[in-house]
Amino acid sequence: MVHLMHDHPDGGGEYEYTITDSPDAAVAKLMSKEVDLAAVPTNLAAVLSAKTSGGVQLLAVNTLGVLYIVSRDDSVHSLTDLKGKTVHATGQGSNPEYVLRYLLDRAGLDPDHDVKIVFAAEHAELATQVADGAVDIALLPEPFVTMVTSKDPSVTVAIDLNAEWNASVSDGSQLMMGALIARTDFVAAHPTLVEAFLDHYQASVQAATAEVAATADLCQRHGIIASAALAEKAIPRLNLVLLTGRPMRTGLTGYYRILYDANPQSIGGAIPDATFYYGAD
Repeated sequence: MVHLMHDHPDGGGEYEYTITDSPDAAVAKLMSKEVDLAAVPTNLAAVLSAKTSGGVQLLAVNTLGVLYIVSRDDSVHSLTDLKGKTVHATGQGSNPEYVLRYLLDRAGLDPDHDVKIVFAAEHAELATQVADGAVDIALLPEPFVTMVTSKDPSVTVAIDLNAEWNASVSDGSQLMMGALIARTDFVAAHPTLVEAFLDHYQASVQAATAEVAATADLCQRHGIIASAALAEKAIPRLNLVLLTGRPMRTGLTGYYRILYDANPQSIGGAIPDATFYYGAD
């Protein structure tokens, strides 16, 4: 979104932007009508829709898989190589755990017996443990992956969970982790504005992936990532996209089904119906 923020600046009459410390803070602002749209994890979008009885719609998916296994152990190159090893991770009881367990199972490993999974409370905490040498194998999201591998070159990206997901499914689902949502009443009242915003967002994504160095500089200037050098290394692994309509619904339906099978409450207790997906009719 950083090119959007730069090309259509805050206070310029079109859009105003708020960067929050957590997805929950973004949701609170959305539901209080302090903001009209929000970028949140895809599972939270489904939970929020369920809690509001359809009061929130999914406009687009903006991020695919950003989870990676990093390792100081050079024997780890695939999920099967994790047999008998300890993997440290964050996100116990949420998407990272469910995705990891699903992919281990698809690789023929029993997550409860073949691999020891140890959970940390925060990404930053785990990243520090890896960088300091206290942890050898970890599941981390970007940009923490780049933070760790930049600090200690002996730590490498051993396994891309986005690639593992694509290799393990056949239903057209994708590892869709970030979404753009809006209140349903706002979408109904301002369809032209929503479409214009999605067009601007698409242009921003295209610029971000085509002009990585410039995008990294903007990330630093807008306070999204502290270091432009770090951002430049992380951006290619952020898997930035803007998927709308049927591709969005097709990719998410299978993903939601897997989360539901792991824990129905992770997506609000039910797989969202067609009305949840903006423009997917």
